[in-house]
Amino acid sequence: MSDPVIMPKPSKLRLAVLMLLVVYPFVTGILYIIMPLTEGWALWKRTALLAPIMVFSIVYGIAPLIQRHFSWFIMRLPRRKAA
Repeated sequence: MSDPVIMPKPSKLRLAVLMLLVVYPFVTGILYIIMPLTEGWALWKRTALLAPIMVFSIVYGIAPLIQRHFSWFIMRLPRRKAA
């Protein structure tokens, strides 16, 4: 009987740092685009426009890219060499 494979625990801190490094400039860029287009809007209306853009972009775009390209870093594994 073979020994079970023990997977390392992902580092939430490393994931949080990577997300911050990617999400902050993304949010800032979206704000630069949205602010002039929504000049004069109430804050709740701007937020109602911004929130779905941010959530769907992060869930379906940014987070999967980070997990795909940096899973080795998040999981504390040695970096794989490109084939």
